[in-house]
Amino acid sequence: MPGTTPLLPVDRWLSPAGGLVYHLRALRHRPLWRAYSDRLAGWLQAWNPPCRELVLIGPSAGWTLPAAFLAGFGQVHVLEPDPLARRLLGRRFADAKLVFDRLDCLCDRDGPARLARAYPDAALLFANVLGQQVAGPVIADPGRLRRALAGQHWASCHDVLSAARAPHGALPDTAAGLDAAALAEHLWGGSGLEVCDHDTLGLGGAPGPLALWPLTPR
Repeated sequence: MPGTTPLLPVDRWLSPAGGLVYHLRALRHRPLWRAYSDRLAGWLQAWNPPCRELVLIGPSAGWTLPAAFLAGFGQVHVLEPDPLARRLLGRRFADAKLVFDRLDCLCDRDGPARLARAYPDAALLFANVLGQQVAGPVIADPGRLRRALAGQHWASCHDVLSAARAPHGALPDTAAGLDAAALAEHLWGGSGLEVCDHDTLGLGGAPGPLALWPLTPR
């Protein structure tokens, strides 16, 4: 119906980037994720938005999110379509005041503007979700995303590049001065691996810090 606010599905527990397979992987390999989680925690601590409310967009079960960061908000609104992830979030972050909402802010180009209108006083964290939106309407127009959220405190942690093996080149602290192709060449050049560009480098207007995330021992 025209004018109807798009709502998230509430039963999406299988997807290529999350769902049941991802939760099982997290339970099995989380010790490998410790360095990434620690770097993410430091980045979030430095962000420190002066807001009493937080909106988490697409966090799955928050396997890499620090509990102390979430507990620092008076209320945390969660936009997550995976029912198992919602249950796990509630159990893992029992001290955080979680509220599960259904606004879909990624289904079309106007989604970020809807998000800003729905939560005008909240900080917004896209939690490892925008990198999964390759060729999606929000990623296709990052300038529109930035304009829609210009009046709010917002941040995004997301995939930039991924491959089937760890890079053999040293990871720079930031990708400043590099485009995605140059960064991929620096990290995997000469390996013959296919590297996926998630179209998110410089999404916020300038390259942010980088981190390695080894999903499995391989």
